[in-house]
Amino acid sequence: MPRLRRLRAAPLVVLTTFLLLPAVGPPAWAEAPPPTAVVALGDSTASGEGADAYEPGTRGENGNWCHRSSNAFVHRTGLADAGINLACSGADSADVGFGAPGRNGEGSQAARLREIARTHRVVAVTLQVGANDEPALTRTAVACIRTFVDPTVAPCRDTVGPQWAGRLAAMAPHVEAAVRDVQQAMRDAGYADDGYAFVLASYASPVTEAMGPLHGVEGCPLSRPDAGWGRTVAFPQLAEALRGVAERTGVRFLDLSRATEGHEACSRGTTAGEWQRRITVDPQALVHGRLDALGQHLFQESFHPNAEAHALLGGCLGEFVKAGARQGACEVTPQGGLRANSGLPPPITSAAV
Repeated sequence: MPRLRRLRAAPLVVLTTFLLLPAVGPPAWAEAPPPTAVVALGDSTASGEGADAYEPGTRGENGNWCHRSSNAFVHRTGLADAGINLACSGADSADVGFGAPGRNGEGSQAARLREIARTHRVVAVTLQVGANDEPALTRTAVACIRTFVDPTVAPCRDTVGPQWAGRLAAMAPHVEAAVRDVQQAMRDAGYADDGYAFVLASYASPVTEAMGPLHGVEGCPLSRPDAGWGRTVAFPQLAEALRGVAERTGVRFLDLSRATEGHEACSRGTTAGEWQRRITVDPQALVHGRLDALGQHLFQESFHPNAEAHALLGGCLGEFVKAGARQGACEVTPQGGLRANSGLPPPITSAAV
């Protein structure tokens, strides 16, 4: 019997010894967690157009003018180990979604996000897109400059203004499709819809009717009434159209329409304290089509948030994500910073001129 007991105990001893031996390779629980990341998708506003310090490969090399800036807000949120910028200047909703070659042949931003989400722990995705769809903000800006340069041309608030609501209505389904593709990319990478923050953001008005007396020659060749229409009508209505997209798709919405209020281009005597870039090319050459390729790409930088603005926008975005609100707005503080407030922004009023 003792011998029998020893024989029966032997397998247990062997099994116990085996379990105490070190495993071959590191166990899954001992592996380092993947780096966390915030990922920005969209167009020039998200890429950092106008904020300088453009990343190599996006400064015109091989025809790539995405102008991704190391100063872009995605690098200033404080939410993750890394900010990853997939946005590209000139991108529209189709460039974000699946099934298109993407801006400058870079491929779908949603498809690239899916790969990043498999190697990083993505904590937040931001999307700014729609401006290059039917609203065509660049062409709208040129139309407003044209009427300032040539008084025989009707004001853009009278030519573009009556079309604006229709343009926004036509834009919304395209942005919605892009949002849904981004959501699907994250699902494909194994994320639940509530496993990360998805923020759709609007755009800050770059101009104001409260410009100085020499604004036309100081980099803001716009009439005050047209600039006022942009600040109090066009950009707030664009924000409302994007808010509707966010509500229909179940993502969070951050209203930036007033994020540079009082700090717009030409709102001060000098560029110090302004958060939007002034026009960077000769307006006469612009409206008459005499800009060369380099001039066109310099014009890209006009009327975009500068590096100072991006730092503030990044902080506001980080504050908004941490607060957990479904909707909010970045608003200028009395101290000259930005804060994230939940809910709707206060009504816009015309500035004193």
